Amino acid sequence: MGMGLGRFLSGRDMDGIARTDATFLKPGSRVLPKTEGKVSRAAYRPGWQRLGARLIILGLIGGGSYSYSQDPQHTLHALEYGGTGAAGLTAAGAIAYALWSKERRELMREWVRPLHLALAGPLDIPEQSDPRRYLHIPLNFSDDDAKIRIDLPVDLKFNESAVAELIVKKLALEGVSFSWKYAGKAPYVLIKKALRPPNKLLFKDPAVRELVSRAPEPAPLIGLGSGNRTVSVNLDDDSPHVLVAAGTGGGKSVILRTIASQLIRNGALTYILDFKRISHPWARGVPGVTYCRDIFEIHDALIHLGAEGRRRIGLADQLGIDADLSQVGPRIAILLEEVNATMKQLARYWEKVRERDDPKTSPAIDALAEILFMGRQVRLHVLLVAQSATARALGGPEMRENFATRILARYTQNAWRMLAPEVHPAPKSTRHTGRAQVVLGGIAHETQVLFMTHAEAHAWATGSSAAGPTVTLTKTVPPPVNTPAPTAATPPGAAALTAPPASTGVPAQTKPSSPVNAPSGTVPPPAAAPPATTPAAAIPAATTAAPPGTRNPKTAPASPTAPTGTEPPAPAEAPADEMVGLRQAQQKYLPDITLTTLRWARANDPDFPDATGKRGAELLYQASDLRRWARNRPRAGADKSDASP
Repeated sequence: MGMGLGRFLSGRDMDGIARTDATFLKPGSRVLPKTEGKVSRAAYRPGWQRLGARLIILGLIGGGSYSYSQDPQHTLHALEYGGTGAAGLTAAGAIAYALWSKERRELMREWVRPLHLALAGPLDIPEQSDPRRYLHIPLNFSDDDAKIRIDLPVDLKFNESAVAELIVKKLALEGVSFSWKYAGKAPYVLIKKALRPPNKLLFKDPAVRELVSRAPEPAPLIGLGSGNRTVSVNLDDDSPHVLVAAGTGGGKSVILRTIASQLIRNGALTYILDFKRISHPWARGVPGVTYCRDIFEIHDALIHLGAEGRRRIGLADQLGIDADLSQVGPRIAILLEEVNATMKQLARYWEKVRERDDPKTSPAIDALAEILFMGRQVRLHVLLVAQSATARALGGPEMRENFATRILARYTQNAWRMLAPEVHPAPKSTRHTGRAQVVLGGIAHETQVLFMTHAEAHAWATGSSAAGPTVTLTKTVPPPVNTPAPTAATPPGAAALTAPPASTGVPAQTKPSSPVNAPSGTVPPPAAAPPATTPAAAIPAATTAAPPGTRNPKTAPASPTAPTGTEPPAPAEAPADEMVGLRQAQQKYLPDITLTTLRWARANDPDFPDATGKRGAELLYQASDLRRWARNRPRAGADKSDASP
């Protein structure tokens, strides 16, 4: 009884076994050697706290017993109502505590306890130890100003470099500094972030614009990493395709806008497949951009691009192994927005228009798969955006593996394990605006993404001064460029790629001149970039656009007797006052637009010109009006406010 009373009053465990280094006045921080079994959290408390809890419980039991002996009826009533109220308060408190500690429990489960298990051996700490007693890791440990403190054993019998390496790996840290404090009876190590990416990276900064202007043509700047190191992806050497995965508000469209505007400035043709219709307003009126908003336009554009890729593969095979990549044709960037919704809409559209003898799988989805499997030699690059880039959403795991470069922002742990399993453990996601992880070659680079406003992206893509809202666009449509006929030394088929027909109004793709000395608010000479009206003219037509609800025309195979390297016949110039029907206009002046599309536009497009006469039952139109409508229709990316009359 004397020993039991002594243990009770000293706050020790009643079985007499000391499990931690706690004393009567000081809490414990270590589990004592040779301790077996689970150690409760109460064992870390100082003795006076445990004594107080015991005395309170003993007092409640004694008081209740005395009250019951004096007045049992009132005591039972008090216990009944008081117990109900206490149970309600306890339940409410437990729910509130569970909600308040949710992030803390996730931190313990995902980061703190795995780190404790890794450090238990090197630091000679029993695994039963409570990691919260010596691992002081804040919730925001991945932020720029966060500090991590780890208490060390007093004997210092550990390998400093091995402990540091384990901390970096288990917490997925990058660019951190270690401050070791060995003096005194409480040694510790302090870990702080060092050389983090900048908090903001704005294109209006002259130094940032200089970095963008110096970026190589196939490697647009994505942002800056730790130590202000540039982060970019070389589309010719590293990865021909880029996958952007982020939650809502993660900056997916900003990333695509930044990359695409740089590619366009360097002479790339761009197809924006945007089922949302409003993701890239900066691209309106930009030369070389085809903006597809309706699902039938996206469907036809993918089939068209798939056929172009196959043609380029054949041409690359003819050119040989040492051929210059630019000989297969201009670089083409394909911006595919919100692939989760777009792929479903493509499948539904094909179900509506397919006939009995057509394949069940949408040819547009098959064409996208072909484009993804095509290598860098064909210069077709897919910049794909997805909120959840599952294998099912992309058409299979093999399609997802074509994206060697993956940009993730505001991701979940599941998303990281799905898209970047080779990088383990996953870096902790942050809510910092513009911060993303760029995974290149199996290494994650924390990056502050370059931010361009819509006006800055438009100005940079068009080659004008990137002065923001003060940019003024001229209303001049570039005249057709008369390209010389190919010489005998030109490889077969190369002329049709590198020199568009003069009648299409598409000049040859050349890198625009530097805008450093250009006056603010002006656009360089028209020959510096292809016009916005017919960017697809540089690619041989493979399909024809179909209106919604109609069967999609099949891809027309190339004629086996047509000689390679020859230009298609040029459409005739329309007299200003010539009256033509739709069939005559399509055959004579608009060979790139099908008669079905013209009829659908007449019924659905409010901008389609009005009829000016009749020939029997056939409606007649001014040929010049039809050509102007074809030049300015939204599918060609032309801004109607800036179109020439």
